[in-house]
Amino acid sequence: MNSPIRLYMSMSLDGFIAGPDDRPGQELGRDGGRLFNWLDDRESDGPSGQVYREALATGAVISGRRTFELAGRWKGDHHDGVPILVLTHRVTDGDMPPGHARFVTDVEDCARQARAAAGNRPVMVHGAGAAQALLRAGQLDEMEIHLVPVLLGGGRRLFDHLGGGHIELDLVRRLEARDVTHLRYRVVRQEGTV
Repeated sequence: MNSPIRLYMSMSLDGFIAGPDDRPGQELGRDGGRLFNWLDDRESDGPSGQVYREALATGAVISGRRTFELAGRWKGDHHDGVPILVLTHRVTDGDMPPGHARFVTDVEDCARQARAAAGNRPVMVHGAGAAQALLRAGQLDEMEIHLVPVLLGGGRRLFDHLGGGHIELDLVRRLEARDVTHLRYRVVRQEGTV
């Protein structure tokens, strides 16, 4: 598959990607930083280092607007100057995103632009809203879930507003590392469904 669109997301065992009260100044919510302890090993030769290097080898980024804003708009550069396509419901006149970022309001157009920009490299997806919109539109190909052995008990869930449709996933890779299990799923597409 050329340019797969792949979600990269750290998640607690109870499905949270941020702790309660995620907002500017507390971007990961209360105790949400716990989901990213595995990044301490990002420079290692082990599984977490491998997954981190793969993420940084992506050729474009699709982000939800909320994630983009909470991340300080990445100052216009997520990594290596790759295009950042920010999926948003509306664009305010005069609001120009910095650097390599641009706003896109149509999900399918966003996916098309990201695939074209990425060449034959994967497209990285950040944010629950973007992931859900891409899934609903049949445009998300894979999910790299960094499953962290903790129950946060509250916060922002990854798949809270997905809708009632049934989506099958195929586990294509599982990497065990210190404090995390990296799980890659392929989204199974069936006739007439996502």
